[in-house]
Amino acid sequence: MPDWIPASLAAWLPTLAAALLGLLLAQALYLIGQRLIQRAARGRAAATTVARAASLPARLVLPLVALNLIWQAAPDALPGLTPVQRLTGMLLIGAVSWLLVRCINGLGHAVIEAHPVSDGYNPDTRRIHTQARVLSRTLSSLVVVVGGAMVLMTLPGVRQVGASLLASAGLVGLVAGFAARPVLGNLIAGLQIALTQPIRLDDVVVLEGEWGVIEEITGAYVVVRLWDERRLVVPLQYWVEKPFQNWTRSTSALTGTVFLWVDYRMPLQPLREALQRTCDAAPEWDRRFCVLQVTEAGERAIQLRALVTAADSGKAWELRCRVREALLDFMQREYPQFLPQLRVDAGLPAASAPTGPGP
Repeated sequence: MPDWIPASLAAWLPTLAAALLGLLLAQALYLIGQRLIQRAARGRAAATTVARAASLPARLVLPLVALNLIWQAAPDALPGLTPVQRLTGMLLIGAVSWLLVRCINGLGHAVIEAHPVSDGYNPDTRRIHTQARVLSRTLSSLVVVVGGAMVLMTLPGVRQVGASLLASAGLVGLVAGFAARPVLGNLIAGLQIALTQPIRLDDVVVLEGEWGVIEEITGAYVVVRLWDERRLVVPLQYWVEKPFQNWTRSTSALTGTVFLWVDYRMPLQPLREALQRTCDAAPEWDRRFCVLQVTEAGERAIQLRALVTAADSGKAWELRCRVREALLDFMQREYPQFLPQLRVDAGLPAASAPTGPGP
């Protein structure tokens, strides 16, 4: 070797030449594998989506595998070999984690694309979409956590410090357990939600006194779009630990209620006919039933309950408002005297004042 080349660099030249050859070989393997996979996935939407998602990280994984193999075969006496091995190993772990995350997300997108949402109530489609999204995000989070732990384990300093701290003070393990509890709890809750399906995308739910629709399910929380366009962000653990109402768990059809207070003298048959006419003219009514019942007899008035049915919660709300307005309008026009009122009957003779003993 020429005298102007440092001895440390001269020792690295054969290994660097082998590394360059390995990179070229990895690139050739990538191009050949890409063509084979594209040919095998032709005509299969799911395989094509996964292959497209894995294309970019796979281009990085193969060269890193080649470099790691070359560094392992290099002489141990090479100066600076250990830091290079450690850095390449960390990059390989990160690239493999990235590849797995992209494959998982690609498979989830493929499942969702294979089951498009159509108009109307689609419980099976929403179930598949929910399972695909929650499982893909939960598994992706698990891969990231495991990959990060493996990267940290490659650092001897971190490993030694952690071991010495755990040996000297068991409180570190307790603190780490408490710190990791929300993450692990959300991972487990995500798996439970994906498998047991207490909620699905587009489900109508009532929780914490709020009414809304499930808009998004991530690996850590659920976004509920409330009726007034606000967003309520709820942790995944909430859905497996606390009760809530799901109005579309098995079907979207609902029974709406409308309560009215009327005078005791109000005839009920005209009010029932008015209710039936209102339901017949309402596009929100699903023609299942429409009834008027007396549910309570109070001290000064009676309570009436109108039961009407609709195909979903939105139509049920609109139908309730329509029925309430129609019945009030009917009573105001036809029977205003029978609306709730406080009456005083002045026809009774006034009580005579008591007389005391005479003077």
